[in-house]
Amino acid sequence: MNQQSYTKPYYFFFLVLPYGISIGFATVVLPYLLTQKGFTVAQAASIVAIGVSSNIWRFLWAPIADITLSLRKWYWIGVSACTATLLILCLIPYNTKQILLLTAIVFLSQVAATFVVLPLGGLMALRVAPTKKGRAGGWYQAGNLGGVGLGGGAGLWLANNYNLTVVGIVLCLLCIAVALVITQVADVKREKTSTLLLEIGVMGTELLRMIKVPILLFVLLLICMPIGTAGIANLWSAVANDWHASPNTIALVTGALSGVVSALGCVAGGWIADKKGVWWAYLGSGGLFALITLAMALLPYKSEFYIFGVLSYALCYGLINAAFSALALYATGTKLAATKYAMISSLANIPVVYITYIDGLVHDKYGSKYMLVVEAVVALVFVVVAVLVLQSLFAKKLVPKIIE
Repeated sequence: MNQQSYTKPYYFFFLVLPYGISIGFATVVLPYLLTQKGFTVAQAASIVAIGVSSNIWRFLWAPIADITLSLRKWYWIGVSACTATLLILCLIPYNTKQILLLTAIVFLSQVAATFVVLPLGGLMALRVAPTKKGRAGGWYQAGNLGGVGLGGGAGLWLANNYNLTVVGIVLCLLCIAVALVITQVADVKREKTSTLLLEIGVMGTELLRMIKVPILLFVLLLICMPIGTAGIANLWSAVANDWHASPNTIALVTGALSGVVSALGCVAGGWIADKKGVWWAYLGSGGLFALITLAMALLPYKSEFYIFGVLSYALCYGLINAAFSALALYATGTKLAATKYAMISSLANIPVVYITYIDGLVHDKYGSKYMLVVEAVVALVFVVVAVLVLQSLFAKKLVPKIIE
């Protein structure tokens, strides 16, 4: 490829921000406002869980971006749909009698957000120099988590100090502003020789092939386990009153500070995965994640411990996100990488959905303490199980260093 067609890795930090901002609003601002409007934590959790479940299914419409319009055009479509649905969520009333309508709009907003990231995967693969793809992935993850912190923190602060209309206008203008960076990335035209049915067939064939390889089957099962899922991250704003945290503290800690700390965790996690290996990085960060969660359950329920817990949780979230990227790239291998990566990323969102829902149910019945304990203990159990299975696979020499 012509050297001039390559783009700078840090551009992807900005390009993925609209996706993160949309998720940040749905997982931080929305549950906080819902509980203030009379929704229970379980109801708020179910709305969030259904919304983020859109990421499970995005592999179904992923081929559309490859075989229809160019990737830059799809990016603009995604940003337009993302900002439009975000603005709608900031203009409609929140009423417990219209929970189904609200849930549907939240789900659509997160489907729209997936169309922001779908073309970015292809652009990273084709418009970043081979020697800089790791850095592009790091910037991408940092922008993803940083966007969640920005959308959640800035959105919550604006909601508390102004109103939801202002939240919608400011966040939407921010999304459009950072999206302009796409003009600096060379476009990728659609694959004229491919069809939607062909791409779906390829995904099915590759999935069948992957489950026949022991180590790849283990990876697919591992990412579906509730290890480092960060379900409670979607509910921090809704349960903050248990720690007597003020609205501004909630906004700062769950928003900007969490975004920065998570981004730092991504950088550190990538370094650990390179130096120590993907297995140590993934299961190690998952175990640390569970211990931090358990510690927060046992520490006093005061504002300072809320700050400590949420930020420690955010750091671990960054660590395991980077470790997941390394693990996913290992399992993806070198053949049909884009298709397999889409499938793996979709599967990884399954535990996020069911853990967020379970967290809400446990909270409403037993309170925040047991919600934290349940998430931590379940994760630790699965970490131990995964380590034992992995040791068995190593003993049988079924863990190759490179997947073809």
